[in-house]
Amino acid sequence: MERRDFLLKSGMMAAFGLMSQNIIGVPAASPAPAGPLKPVLLPSLPPLENDGGMTIRVWVRSAMTNGLFSSVECAVAPKLMGPPPHYHNELDELMYVAEGTASILIGDDIVEVQAGGWHLRPRLIKHTFFNASDKPLRFYDMYFNQPFEEYLERIFHQLTVENGYIDGSEAKNREINLLNEKFGLILPPGAFEQRQEIVNQFGLK
Repeated sequence: MERRDFLLKSGMMAAFGLMSQNIIGVPAASPAPAGPLKPVLLPSLPPLENDGGMTIRVWVRSAMTNGLFSSVECAVAPKLMGPPPHYHNELDELMYVAEGTASILIGDDIVEVQAGGWHLRPRLIKHTFFNASDKPLRFYDMYFNQPFEEYLERIFHQLTVENGYIDGSEAKNREINLLNEKFGLILPPGAFEQRQEIVNQFGLK
Protein backbone atom coordinates (compact mmCIF):
# COMPACT_ATOMS: atom_id res chain seq x y z
CA MET A 1 0.00 0.00 0.00
CA GLU A 2 1.43 3.41 -0.93
CA ARG A 3 2.11 5.95 1.83
CA ARG A 4 -0.70 8.28 0.71
CA ASP A 5 -3.29 5.50 0.68
CA PHE A 6 -2.23 4.26 4.10
CA LEU A 7 -2.44 7.81 5.46
CA LEU A 8 -5.98 8.23 4.24
CA LYS A 9 -7.29 4.79 5.19
CA SER A 10 -5.63 4.21 8.56
CA GLY A 11 -5.59 7.72 10.01
CA MET A 12 -8.91 7.24 11.81
CA MET A 13 -7.72 4.23 13.82
CA ALA A 14 -6.48 6.26 16.75
CA ALA A 15 -9.48 8.56 16.92
CA PHE A 16 -11.77 5.69 17.95
CA GLY A 17 -9.83 4.25 20.87
CA LEU A 18 -6.74 2.03 20.78
CA MET A 19 -4.45 1.99 23.82
CA SER A 20 -1.34 -0.15 23.82
CA GLN A 21 0.94 -1.79 26.33
CA ASN A 22 4.55 -0.59 26.62
CA ILE A 23 6.40 -1.98 23.63
CA ILE A 24 9.91 -0.55 23.25
CA GLY A 25 13.06 -1.01 21.24
CA VAL A 26 12.03 -0.05 17.69
CA PRO A 27 14.83 2.15 16.28
CA ALA A 28 13.92 5.44 14.64
CA ALA A 29 13.48 5.43 10.87
CA SER A 30 13.74 1.62 10.79
CA PRO A 31 10.72 -0.56 10.05
CA ALA A 32 9.63 -3.20 12.51
CA PRO A 33 10.09 -6.82 11.40
CA ALA A 34 8.05 -7.58 8.32
CA GLY A 35 5.07 -9.86 8.59
CA PRO A 36 1.29 -9.83 8.69
CA LEU A 37 -0.37 -7.38 11.04
CA LYS A 38 -2.04 -8.93 14.07
CA PRO A 39 -5.35 -7.71 15.51
CA VAL A 40 -5.13 -5.91 18.84
CA LEU A 41 -7.97 -5.22 21.26
CA LEU A 42 -7.12 -2.68 23.96
CA PRO A 43 -9.18 -1.34 26.85
CA SER A 44 -10.74 2.11 26.79
CA LEU A 45 -9.51 4.74 29.24
CA PRO A 46 -10.91 8.06 30.51
CA PRO A 47 -9.88 11.15 28.51
CA LEU A 48 -6.35 12.29 29.27
CA GLU A 49 -6.09 15.22 31.72
CA ASN A 50 -3.59 18.02 31.17
CA ASP A 51 -2.73 18.54 34.89
CA GLY A 52 -2.14 22.22 34.28
CA GLY A 53 0.41 21.68 31.52
CA MET A 54 0.87 19.32 28.59
CA THR A 55 1.13 15.55 28.61
CA ILE A 56 0.85 12.59 26.25
CA ARG A 57 -0.40 9.01 26.33
CA VAL A 58 0.59 6.46 23.71
CA TRP A 59 -2.21 4.56 22.01
CA VAL A 60 -1.02 2.77 18.87
CA ARG A 61 2.67 1.88 18.68
CA SER A 62 4.73 1.62 15.53
CA ALA A 63 5.74 -1.90 16.51
CA MET A 64 2.07 -2.93 16.32
CA THR A 65 1.79 -1.84 12.67
CA ASN A 66 5.11 -3.03 11.21
CA GLY A 67 6.50 0.49 11.44
CA LEU A 68 3.79 2.17 9.40
CA PHE A 69 1.72 4.01 11.97
CA SER A 70 1.58 5.12 15.60
CA SER A 71 -0.58 7.47 17.62
CA VAL A 72 -0.63 9.41 20.88
CA GLU A 73 -3.26 11.36 22.79
CA CYS A 74 -2.16 14.83 23.91
CA ALA A 75 -3.79 17.06 26.53
CA VAL A 76 -2.90 20.75 26.66
CA ALA A 77 -3.90 23.27 29.35
CA PRO A 78 -5.50 26.59 28.38
CA LYS A 79 -3.24 29.37 27.07
CA LEU A 80 -0.24 27.06 26.68
CA MET A 81 2.42 27.16 23.97
CA GLY A 82 3.72 24.05 22.24
CA PRO A 83 7.26 23.33 21.00
CA PRO A 84 9.36 25.72 18.91
CA PRO A 85 8.49 25.73 15.20
CA HIS A 86 10.19 22.75 13.54
CA TYR A 87 9.92 20.31 10.68
CA HIS A 88 10.55 16.60 10.15
CA ASN A 89 12.78 15.03 7.53
CA GLU A 90 10.76 11.79 7.31
CA LEU A 91 7.66 12.04 9.50
CA ASP A 92 4.11 12.82 8.33
CA GLU A 93 1.61 13.87 11.01
CA LEU A 94 -2.17 13.75 11.11
CA MET A 95 -4.05 15.45 13.98
CA TYR A 96 -7.62 14.83 15.09
CA VAL A 97 -8.96 17.35 17.64
CA ALA A 98 -11.23 15.68 20.19
CA GLU A 99 -11.80 18.61 22.56
CA GLY A 100 -11.22 22.37 22.37
CA THR A 101 -9.46 24.24 19.57
CA ALA A 102 -5.91 23.66 18.36
CA SER A 103 -4.03 26.60 16.87
CA ILE A 104 -1.52 25.42 14.27
CA LEU A 105 1.39 27.35 12.80
CA ILE A 106 1.92 25.84 9.35
CA GLY A 107 4.61 27.57 7.33
CA ASP A 108 4.04 31.18 8.33
CA ASP A 109 0.25 30.94 8.65
CA ILE A 110 -1.85 30.12 11.72
CA VAL A 111 -4.98 28.03 11.35
CA GLU A 112 -7.51 26.90 13.96
CA VAL A 113 -8.76 23.33 14.15
CA GLN A 114 -11.89 22.90 16.25
CA ALA A 115 -13.13 19.70 17.91
CA GLY A 116 -14.03 17.15 15.25
CA GLY A 117 -11.55 18.63 12.74
CA TRP A 118 -8.43 17.12 11.23
CA HIS A 119 -5.11 18.64 10.16
CA LEU A 120 -2.45 16.94 8.02
CA ARG A 121 1.15 18.13 8.28
CA PRO A 122 3.43 16.47 5.73
CA ARG A 123 7.16 16.22 6.26
CA LEU A 124 9.50 19.16 5.54
CA ILE A 125 6.88 21.81 6.40
CA LYS A 126 7.60 24.07 9.37
CA HIS A 127 4.92 23.84 12.07
CA THR A 128 4.00 23.93 15.72
CA PHE A 129 0.80 24.00 17.78
CA PHE A 130 -0.58 25.79 20.83
CA ASN A 131 -3.75 26.31 22.83
CA ALA A 132 -4.72 29.97 22.51
CA SER A 133 -8.13 29.47 24.13
CA ASP A 134 -9.20 29.53 27.77
CA LYS A 135 -10.46 25.93 27.57
CA PRO A 136 -8.55 22.63 27.58
CA LEU A 137 -7.32 21.14 24.31
CA ARG A 138 -7.13 17.41 23.66
CA PHE A 139 -6.15 15.80 20.39
CA TYR A 140 -4.79 12.63 18.82
CA ASP A 141 -1.62 12.89 16.77
CA MET A 142 -0.92 10.12 14.27
CA TYR A 143 2.57 9.42 12.95
CA PHE A 144 3.52 7.60 9.78
CA ASN A 145 6.69 5.68 8.87
CA GLN A 146 8.57 6.47 12.09
CA PRO A 147 8.11 5.44 15.75
CA PHE A 148 7.75 9.04 16.91
CA GLU A 149 5.86 7.91 20.01
CA GLU A 150 9.27 6.87 21.38
CA TYR A 151 10.57 10.42 20.96
CA LEU A 152 7.60 11.82 22.86
CA GLU A 153 7.80 9.28 25.65
CA ARG A 154 11.45 10.16 26.16
CA ILE A 155 10.61 13.87 26.32
CA PHE A 156 7.49 13.68 28.50
CA HIS A 157 8.07 10.62 30.69
CA GLN A 158 11.83 10.13 30.99
CA LEU A 159 13.60 13.49 30.68
CA THR A 160 11.84 14.74 33.81
CA VAL A 161 12.86 16.69 36.90
CA GLU A 162 12.26 13.52 38.94
CA ASN A 163 14.89 11.78 36.81
CA GLY A 164 17.37 14.63 37.19
CA TYR A 165 16.67 16.51 33.95
CA ILE A 166 16.02 20.16 34.82
CA ASP A 167 14.44 22.33 32.11
CA GLY A 168 17.18 24.29 30.38
CA SER A 169 19.98 22.20 31.88
CA GLU A 170 22.95 21.06 29.82
CA ALA A 171 22.05 17.42 30.45
CA LYS A 172 18.47 17.79 29.21
CA ASN A 173 19.43 19.92 26.22
CA ARG A 174 22.04 17.36 25.23
CA GLU A 175 19.49 14.53 25.35
CA ILE A 176 16.97 16.53 23.34
CA ASN A 177 19.58 17.34 20.71
CA LEU A 178 20.42 13.64 20.41
CA LEU A 179 16.74 12.80 20.01
CA ASN A 180 16.27 15.50 17.37
CA GLU A 181 19.19 14.11 15.38
CA LYS A 182 17.98 10.51 15.70
CA PHE A 183 14.43 11.30 14.59
CA GLY A 184 15.23 13.96 11.99
CA LEU A 185 13.49 16.81 13.81
CA ILE A 186 14.91 20.11 12.57
CA LEU A 187 14.69 23.49 14.29
CA PRO A 188 15.11 26.16 11.59
CA PRO A 189 16.98 29.41 12.31
CA GLY A 190 14.94 31.71 14.54
CA ALA A 191 12.71 28.91 15.86
CA PHE A 192 12.93 29.97 19.51
CA GLU A 193 12.47 33.63 18.65
CA GLN A 194 9.35 32.81 16.63
CA ARG A 195 8.03 30.70 19.50
CA GLN A 196 8.42 33.68 21.82
CA GLU A 197 6.64 35.94 19.34
CA ILE A 198 3.65 33.57 19.39
CA VAL A 199 3.72 33.48 23.19
CA ASN A 200 3.65 37.27 23.31
CA GLN A 201 1.01 37.64 20.61
CA PHE A 202 -1.51 35.26 22.23
CA GLY A 203 -0.61 35.75 25.89
CA LEU A 204 0.58 32.18 26.36
CA LYS A 205 2.76 30.54 28.97
